[in-house]
Amino acid sequence: MSEDVVEMDRNDLEDLQQRNSLSATSSKFASTNKSAMVGFDDDLLQIKERLIGQSSMLKIISIVGMGGIGKTTLARNVYNDSHIVHYFDIRAWTTVSQEYNVQGLLASLLNSMTDLGHKLYEMEIEELKQKLYQKLQCNRYLIVMDDVWETNAWEEVRRLFPDKNNGSRIILTTRLSNVAVYADSSGPIHRMNFLSLEQSLKLLNKEVFGEECCPSELEGIGISIAKQCKGLPLALVVIGGLLNKSEKTQAYWEYVAENVKSAVTRNYDDFVEILSLSYNHLPHHLRACFLYMGVFPEDYVIHVSYLIRLWVAEGFLKPIIPKSLEEVAKEYLEDLIDRNLIMVRDRTYSGELKTCSIHDLIRDLIVRKAQEEKFLHVMNQKIEISPEIIKNQRRLSIHGEIQFDVGDMYDSTVRSLLHLARSILSIDIRFQLLRVLDALNITFNKFPIEIVQLVNLRYIALIYTGKRKIPASISKLCNLQTLIVFRRLWFGEDRILYLPSEILKMPQLRHLLFEQGFLPCPSDAGNGNLQTLTGVIDFRCTEEALGRIPNLKTLGISYRYGSRTKWSIYCLENLVNLHQLETLKCRFVPKSWIRQLVRPAVDLAFPPNLKKLTLSGCRISWKNMWTCGSLPNLEVLKLKYFDFEDSVWKTNEGEFRKLKFLHIVCYNLEFWEVEGTHFPSLQCLSLGYCPRLKCIPSEIGEIPTLQLIALFGCEKSVVTSAYSIQEEQQELGNDGLQVHNHKYFYKIGNSFREVRVPLGIKLSITFI
Repeated sequence: MSEDVVEMDRNDLEDLQQRNSLSATSSKFASTNKSAMVGFDDDLLQIKERLIGQSSMLKIISIVGMGGIGKTTLARNVYNDSHIVHYFDIRAWTTVSQEYNVQGLLASLLNSMTDLGHKLYEMEIEELKQKLYQKLQCNRYLIVMDDVWETNAWEEVRRLFPDKNNGSRIILTTRLSNVAVYADSSGPIHRMNFLSLEQSLKLLNKEVFGEECCPSELEGIGISIAKQCKGLPLALVVIGGLLNKSEKTQAYWEYVAENVKSAVTRNYDDFVEILSLSYNHLPHHLRACFLYMGVFPEDYVIHVSYLIRLWVAEGFLKPIIPKSLEEVAKEYLEDLIDRNLIMVRDRTYSGELKTCSIHDLIRDLIVRKAQEEKFLHVMNQKIEISPEIIKNQRRLSIHGEIQFDVGDMYDSTVRSLLHLARSILSIDIRFQLLRVLDALNITFNKFPIEIVQLVNLRYIALIYTGKRKIPASISKLCNLQTLIVFRRLWFGEDRILYLPSEILKMPQLRHLLFEQGFLPCPSDAGNGNLQTLTGVIDFRCTEEALGRIPNLKTLGISYRYGSRTKWSIYCLENLVNLHQLETLKCRFVPKSWIRQLVRPAVDLAFPPNLKKLTLSGCRISWKNMWTCGSLPNLEVLKLKYFDFEDSVWKTNEGEFRKLKFLHIVCYNLEFWEVEGTHFPSLQCLSLGYCPRLKCIPSEIGEIPTLQLIALFGCEKSVVTSAYSIQEEQQELGNDGLQVHNHKYFYKIGNSFREVRVPLGIKLSITFI
C-alpha cells in the first residue's frame, strides 16, 4: 500500500458540530459532503466486497477504531461509491452519537428516502417505525449508522430492518468493540489501523499542498511532523490545515515540529472535544484507571502486570466475588482496550495481555483532564519542586531530573509518587498519606528505614546500596500489597538480599519481587493473599512452608549448587502441592564458574494447574518429562541450558495437548522423534543453542497450528531443515508458516520493566 493515502476531509470535524445541534443527521449531509479517499484502498475494497458479494442474507458490517482514525471517512466513501450507489435501491445515513432520541433517529433515516422533510419530526414514533419498515421491505437497502455508542440505540431499530434475502446491508461505525459484537457476533469486525509513516506523510502533504509537491527544504521537517502524529488521520488533517494557512517557511515549520501536540490541540478545539467524547462516555469505575495512564511518559511500553499492581494499590477496583482484584483489573483493562482508548502492544502465546501503550494525543488529553481534576500532576522539567506545589497534589509522576526540597511534608496530600526517569531524591520522605512509592530509577544509599513509618503504603519499588538485610520493621506496614526491592552492586558484591521471616506476617501482601532474595522457611507465619513470589534463592519447599502460601500463582526460584549439594533438603517434589500455581520458573546456577559442573539431576513434581513452566540449568528424568507433558493446562514451556536424560527425545501421543510456545536450549539433544499430532496446539517453536541436534523433524511441519519456527545460533543443518519444512508446507498450500533465523542467540523472556541505574552500572532484571 505504498501508494495509498487517506484524504480525510474536515467533515469528520464538522460532524461534531452537527451532532451537538441535531439528535441525528441524514444521508443528505453524507452525500453532499463527499470526501476523497486516496488511500486505505484495502479497507475500501474489503468493505465493498462484503457489501456486494457473499451472502444474500441481511448482513451487518461493523467498522471499529479510536476517535479520529477515519471510520466515518471510510464509511462515507463506501456510501458514495458509484458501484454501491448503483447496486442498492435505497441508501440511508444517520449519525447516532451519544445524545440521541429514537424519534430523531427514525426521522433522519426516513428523510434520506422521502420528501416529507420537517413533517417527519412531527410524527409519532410508532408511525415512523411503520413507514420505515414499509419503505425498506421491498427494496435492497444500505443503512449506515454512524458513531454508535450504545447497544440500546441498535436495539431500538434492529427489528425495523427486514431481511428479504436480497443482499441488504447495514454499516455500523463505533469506537466500542462490545457494540459491534452485540450488533452481530457472527461476522468479523473491521478494525481501523493507524497510517504508516509513508501514508501519514502523503496525507499531510495533500492537506498542505494539494496536488503540488512539498518543497525540498521542508521535506525533512514534514517527516518529523508526520511521525509525531503517530498515524492518526484526524491529527494529520488538523496540523495540515494549520500549515496550509500559514507561511511555508523553514523556520515556522521547525517551530511547529517542536510543538506538534500543542499545535493540534490548541488550534482546533473540536479535536479535543472529539477525543473527549470517549472519556465522557466512560463509566465512573473506569475513569480513574484511564486517567492514571497519564503517569507514564510518552511512548512508554507499559507492562500489564506492573499496571495492574499499581491500580490495585491505588484502590481503583471494585471487588467482585469470587474474582481477585487482579482479575477485576484485567477486565477493566480489556474494557478500555475494547473502547479503543488503550492499544495492545503484545500478547503472550496464551493470549494474555503482556504490554500496552496509549497514543500520544490520547495521553495529552489524559494529562490535561487529570490536572484539571487535580487527579495527577506530571513533572517533566528540570525544576525544583516546592512544598507548596506538592501539598496541593494527590499524585506526582516525575519524568525529568527533579530536585526535591521536601521541607515540612507531614500535611501534604500526595498519595502516590512515581519516578519514571532519573532523579535526585532526598531520602527524607515524609508524605504521611503516601500509598504508592515507585523509585526504581533512584538509588538510595541505604534501605530508607523512614518508610516503615508510612503506614498507608501499599506499593513500594526501590533500589539501594548498603546492607544486605531488609529490616524486620518492614512488617509494620500492615497495608503493604506489593514489595519490589533490588540491590545495586559495588564491584565484587553479589545481589543477595536477606529477607526477614516477619515479611510473610504482613496481612495484605500480594506480590514479592526480588532479583536474589533469601527467605527463611516460614514457621509461625503464613499469608493466604500472596500471589507472586519471584527472585527467591535456595527456598526449601517443605510441606509446612508451602502450606503457608497456598494461593501462590507465580513462583520464581533459583538454586545455587556445588559438587556436594544434597537436593533432598530443598524438597522440590512438594511443588505439586501448590494447587493454584500457574507460572513456575526454576533456575539452577553453579556456585563457581571456574570449574564447570555437570548439570544437576533434580526430581521435580509439577502442580496440576500450571500454565507456564521455565526450567534452566538442570537435567530431569524422562519420568519428569512425561509428567510435564501430561499437564492439562500447560501453554508455555521453556527449557534453557537444559539436558535431557539422554540424547534422544521421543514425545508420545496425548502429551502437550495445550502447549502453544516451546523454547529449547539443550546441549545434549541429538535426535528428536515426534509426530504431527503430538503438539496439536503449538504456535511457535523456538530453538536456541543445540549444538548436537542434527535437524528439526519434518513432522513438526504437519502441526496445523504452527505459525513460526524461530532459530537462534543453530547449526547449519538445523537451519536447512527448518527452511525445508517451510518449503514443503508452501507446496501443500500452507503459506502461514514462517522461519526466522538469527545468527546470534539472545535471551527470550518476559522482562518486567526497564530499570535505569545511575553511574553506568547495568542491571538486567527478568521475571516470569
